[in-house]
Amino acid sequence: MIALYKIGGNVVDDPVALEQFCAEFAALPGPKVIVHGGGVKASQMQKALGQEPVKIEGRRVTDAATLEVVTMVYAGLCNKDIVARLQKHGCNAIGLAGCDGSVVTARKRAPKTLSDGVTKVDFGFVGDVTAESVNVPFVKQLLDAGLTPVFCAINHDGAGQLLNTNADTMASAISVALGAKLFYCFEKNGVLCDRNDEQSVIPLLDPDAYGRLKAEGRVVEGMIPKLDNAFQALRDGAAGVVIRNAARLLEPGGTELKI
Repeated sequence: MIALYKIGGNVVDDPVALEQFCAEFAALPGPKVIVHGGGVKASQMQKALGQEPVKIEGRRVTDAATLEVVTMVYAGLCNKDIVARLQKHGCNAIGLAGCDGSVVTARKRAPKTLSDGVTKVDFGFVGDVTAESVNVPFVKQLLDAGLTPVFCAINHDGAGQLLNTNADTMASAISVALGAKLFYCFEKNGVLCDRNDEQSVIPLLDPDAYGRLKAEGRVVEGMIPKLDNAFQALRDGAAGVVIRNAARLLEPGGTELKI
């Protein structure tokens, strides 16, 4: 079975955490894939260039100037840093944006109605992807050749336009397309019953229990879209989903999702 590991800015932007992740990931057996973000570093770069990052409901608004920055950061610095570290640890990785081999195409997002049900926002050069967006034969060719694909979340529309995609959505789409098991890796040990207690990991989570946790305010903010995405991946055909600590890949643990 193919395993897909998604890492976000909390790992990508921390050299120590990233080095540990890459060392442990390289030691994992079997075919595997990485999807990474890098939003913190992109925001830092925007500010250094005199741009003010704009996010609405947790999603980055990507105008033309922002697209240039996120492409440089995600497809350039972050992607190649990860690939170089994996090569150091004996993992023959290859960095990819969606336009490389047309491995992932995206559709430019239409203006989106926000959660208030009224306000519409044009997110700019943002691309939405589905499992059908993924060039599965190409990815499998890479895996069969012993390569480990490392995807950033910059894609293209097939007509010459680059688009910025949410990395969690990217990971979900690729895992469904490949029938892979998806591991969302971040700084926590899993989904916590008590946000202040790192040992209160919920080992198994289904939609009903998830609904109760949200109603009780135990799962909030950034974890909600992550879990919504994860449950949707399971419904759409991912082989499994686990939320786990990026620093402990070689140990059992985390929260497994079930539907």
